[in-house]
Amino acid sequence: MGIWAVWSWLPSLLNLVLLLVGLFLILLVLIQKGKGGGLAGAFGGSGGSSAFGSRAGDTFTRITIYVALFWALLIMITIKVVPLTVQSQPGDTNELIQPGPRGPSLPEGDAQ
Repeated sequence: MGIWAVWSWLPSLLNLVLLLVGLFLILLVLIQKGKGGGLAGAFGGSGGSSAFGSRAGDTFTRITIYVALFWALLIMITIKVVPLTVQSQPGDTNELIQPGPRGPSLPEGDAQ
């Protein structure tokens, strides 16, 4: 097993964790109080108070930064670990054309 060889279940697990962390990050951003009052202000909530206390803004900001860093790290790991696979269908004629060392060659009659 090579250094970047992975178990067959690992890409699915990484994608699931990435999805859940992304949704959690979206929720964290939505519950924060911004300049416009946050999500609570959109539904008629009071702009000056927070349901989580007065110091909740600092805590949510710190948690959001850590979750965003973890999310970015998880994306980098997923890109490195999950193999790039191309699934071909039966009868598919798409093939990669590899040029020679001098580039694509011209037909014999078209030589300049």
